[in-house]
Amino acid sequence: MLRIFNDELMNPNNFVVTIELVPGRESFGRSTDTLVGIAKDAFADGRVSAVSITDNPGGNPSLSPDVLGYEIFRHGLDVIVHFTCRDTNRVGMESRALQLARMGMKNILCLTGDYSGKGFGGRGTPVFDLDSVLLTRMMQGLSERLIASGDPEPFFTGCGVSPFKSLRSECMAQYKKLDRKIEEGAAFVITQLGYDINKFNELIRHHNEKNSHVPVMGSVYLLSPRAARAMNRGRVPGAYVSDPLYEKVVEEWHTPREGLQAAIERAARLGVVLKGFGYRGIHIGGVHKSFRTIARILDRMEEIEDDWPQYMTEFAAKEKQVYYCYDRVTSDEDNPGRKPGIKEQVLEHWPYVMLRSAHNLFFDKENALAPFHRKFARFLDTHDKTWILKRCMEDPMKGALLSCQSCGDCGIQHAAFLCPESQCPKHTRNGPCGGSRDGSCEVYPEKDCIWIRAFRRLEHAGRLDHFLEDKVPPRNWELNQTSSWINFHLDRDHQK
Repeated sequence: MLRIFNDELMNPNNFVVTIELVPGRESFGRSTDTLVGIAKDAFADGRVSAVSITDNPGGNPSLSPDVLGYEIFRHGLDVIVHFTCRDTNRVGMESRALQLARMGMKNILCLTGDYSGKGFGGRGTPVFDLDSVLLTRMMQGLSERLIASGDPEPFFTGCGVSPFKSLRSECMAQYKKLDRKIEEGAAFVITQLGYDINKFNELIRHHNEKNSHVPVMGSVYLLSPRAARAMNRGRVPGAYVSDPLYEKVVEEWHTPREGLQAAIERAARLGVVLKGFGYRGIHIGGVHKSFRTIARILDRMEEIEDDWPQYMTEFAAKEKQVYYCYDRVTSDEDNPGRKPGIKEQVLEHWPYVMLRSAHNLFFDKENALAPFHRKFARFLDTHDKTWILKRCMEDPMKGALLSCQSCGDCGIQHAAFLCPESQCPKHTRNGPCGGSRDGSCEVYPEKDCIWIRAFRRLEHAGRLDHFLEDKVPPRNWELNQTSSWINFHLDRDHQK
């Protein structure tokens, strides 16, 4: 009998356990058989509600979660399919979603996804036609169509969140984007990996203030030295392991048997603390060889469940330069009295003031000059002369100030007059991905995340209430390489 993840998670009396499986770069073989074996044993054990299957983690090619998930699904265990935006455009994503619905696998974890890794011939093309907010919106629309066509079950769509951020700007961006995903239809939340109990507590407190009806599952990872090192050094976007914890894990694993036992104990203790905090379940990762390890974690959780408060201090990785929403201000960026330096003024705040002033003058449909601008745009369009405006004015100005890519559907006003096409490798239009680290971009760590820059611009201008306030639709590719100025005034872009 199929175990239904949706039903079990939405029952507030349940504490749900799921497992993350990571396929390898093979269709058959020992590693694939091992994953199927873990799933079969999990079903037989009876304490696991579903397995989730990653979608090319790290951007590197692996066996599709759809085909492996379907094999597990047929054995009776429910499956959560990781669904990223990296490898195909919106047409391919919709087709894949319909395929999953046909196969009966409707638990979807909507993610923007890691940046593209290496496949045949080198790095693959990163698509990112949608972001996780837009993907969630698309799945909601598909669910409505499924119901209208007679399918009794819609998609059960979830989302991810990374609370392990050091700056106030990063924290606010993650939580605002989480709220937006829930508005768009996300019915459950799974956190990123991390070992900072204060951040776990911060997330559930924020979430319960607004969206307590949506269950949150905390990620619990079996830390090996290799995994701890990757998270500690920022190689797993959005994950967090402190320096002291990494050093402790390395020391524990000097004797592998003792290291494994310590990792199991740590995972069990974090699991019961998350349950004590009010998380609806845990999502166990890092187990790749045998279900016995997971069973040992669950057995130990049953033994120590009532003692969870005493384990909180073990995971209190509080650091001096990390911002906590419900604590005192701790980082330089978040000091209300901080004055920006001349470099920040020249590169951030002065351009913002200039571009916003120009936008209000030329691209505000309530402006007194708006009728004139519209007539002029219509004249150029009617006489096929829009190229003159684009080549002589728009391209040189926007290219110099914004590194404009001539998308024709400009979204700079939603990102504090920064271009998401040229300055975000994932082209996110509805807030940052979860991969930033100390404010730096996941893909280009020498650069600040565009959304962190947007936060600083808006805060300096006293307009922080406008940060991530807009629901921005996907880019209209029909307008590519056309004049965004003309498209705005003729109501062709997303602002019509």
